[in-house]
Amino acid sequence: MILWGTLAGGFVGTLVLTTTLRTANELGLTRVDLPFLLGTAFTGDRSRAKALGYLLHLVAGELFALVYFLIFTAIDTRGWLLGALLGLLHGIVSATALVNVLLPVVHPRMGNAMSAADSSPLLEPPGFLMRNYGRGTLVATLVAHVAYGAIVGGFASIVA
Repeated sequence: MILWGTLAGGFVGTLVLTTTLRTANELGLTRVDLPFLLGTAFTGDRSRAKALGYLLHLVAGELFALVYFLIFTAIDTRGWLLGALLGLLHGIVSATALVNVLLPVVHPRMGNAMSAADSSPLLEPPGFLMRNYGRGTLVATLVAHVAYGAIVGGFASIVA
């Protein structure tokens, strides 16, 4: 039962996370567009990249919810506060190691420090703490991930 609650929380949490970051982007607080970043890893077509990216982001949200579920099960506790703390950790790891180190290495359309001057990558790398995408990016990312975690943890505790 807890698994289904966690997965439902992962779906709702991903919608909230994605909407929060999209809103921050539209308000000019950040230039980050996670679905676009994900989608362009698979296609150079901008329209298709966005559509594919949203689907991939929903799948990733469910996969991360499974990780949260494993943690909840391992320590035999769950709740919105624990979820929020895991969300903060999730956001910090995402803003440092995931998008700063891993993504530029595996993303075929993202520039990096080794890109040649005559190359024309489709995307600028996010940089450490995603600073290349604007000063508000880190705060928006952390707020969105804390909300995601709180929702996942809350849903998991409701069905417990």
